[in-house]
Amino acid sequence: MAVNLSQSLQAQIFQQMEGTYPNEGGGFLFGEIAGDAVTIRAITQVENVFAAEEQYHRYAMTPQDWMRLEDDAEARGLSLVGYYHSHPDSPAVPSVYDRDHALPNFIYIITQVQEGVAIAMHAWRLHDDRSDFDPLTLHISPE
Repeated sequence: MAVNLSQSLQAQIFQQMEGTYPNEGGGFLFGEIAGDAVTIRAITQVENVFAAEEQYHRYAMTPQDWMRLEDDAEARGLSLVGYYHSHPDSPAVPSVYDRDHALPNFIYIITQVQEGVAIAMHAWRLHDDRSDFDPLTLHISPE
């Protein structure tokens, strides 16, 4: 599966994730699925509500955020296709915590923020049996 993301949306994610450093930040990906490709059309940052002392390595949102953003996606004529978050001073690969809390069929974009600067971004999808993630091809395109 391929994930298509514009340079401007990538820049917005980088800026948001740098802004939450040294804590994790995140949000939702809105887009369209066509065959074996997902095109991200919009993003929405969501406040990290995990306990303050754990936010440096954990991210959580409320069920109300989830419901509100599903409605927002529908109003835009898009689908809620995934989720993005940062890994401060850690590689942009899913952690065991990420795996334990991920949903199959969602796209996960993880950004490594090293010393306050976003340096890497990778896309992932959870196996149906929840055992691991598959890396996805991430295409960054000009507008």
